Amino acid sequence: MPQNENRILQCLIVDDEPLARDVLRRYVAKLPYLYLAGECSNAIDAFSFLQRQTVDLIFLDIRMPELLGTELVQSLRKAPKIIFTTAYKEYASDGFELDAVDYLLKPIRFERFLRAVDKIFPGKRSEEELVEKTEENKSTPNFIYLRIDRKLVKIILSDILYFESDRDYVKVYTTEKRLITRQTIGSIEAMLSPAEFIRIHRSFILNIPRIKSFNHEIVEIGSTELPIGKLFRDKFIQSMKP
Repeated sequence: MPQNENRILQCLIVDDEPLARDVLRRYVAKLPYLYLAGECSNAIDAFSFLQRQTVDLIFLDIRMPELLGTELVQSLRKAPKIIFTTAYKEYASDGFELDAVDYLLKPIRFERFLRAVDKIFPGKRSEEELVEKTEENKSTPNFIYLRIDRKLVKIILSDILYFESDRDYVKVYTTEKRLITRQTIGSIEAMLSPAEFIRIHRSFILNIPRIKSFNHEIVEIGSTELPIGKLFRDKFIQSMKP
């Protein structure tokens, strides 16, 4: 913990996915003792940034083109505090070998992000107090923007039935139409509240309030039945318990 409890930590976000950076940017903005000094889309740009400016904390993706996040840390003479953010569990041991503060697995929930930062500010404020304060002062947006046909299109979250992955694209099924955006379903998942949306399959994310019925094999949403993947079944069934 910094000697001065009121010290503001200068932060850097490094991730090659724009939507992942968006999530972290929103989370940083919620905490009054974090300040976003910059963000980079790859480790090489981050290395250059750190030659010009010092920061206290880096939210660092691991698997990036040309230079891994772990390799970036190893290249620094004196690394700041590191919180690794990645979609790949197999890198966890590498991250902790570099004395990382924490290792966050995407999609990152705010509560989990908060616990990681609290390791730098232990006892400064309880998680419940922080969640209550930040959620009270900042309501959750009821929409997202997705890039469709070279435009950013606003989509009301409550209108969405489900998302379907199709290789490098994601199909968005709403109550009125189907849209297609060129991005991964993982990046879509990172934009959504886990209280409202849940992934039931490698290819499907559902709007929970739109679910009509389900069993251990399928979910009925709208007029469509979708399969539940084996890897997601237990978490889905547990989440749907009253």
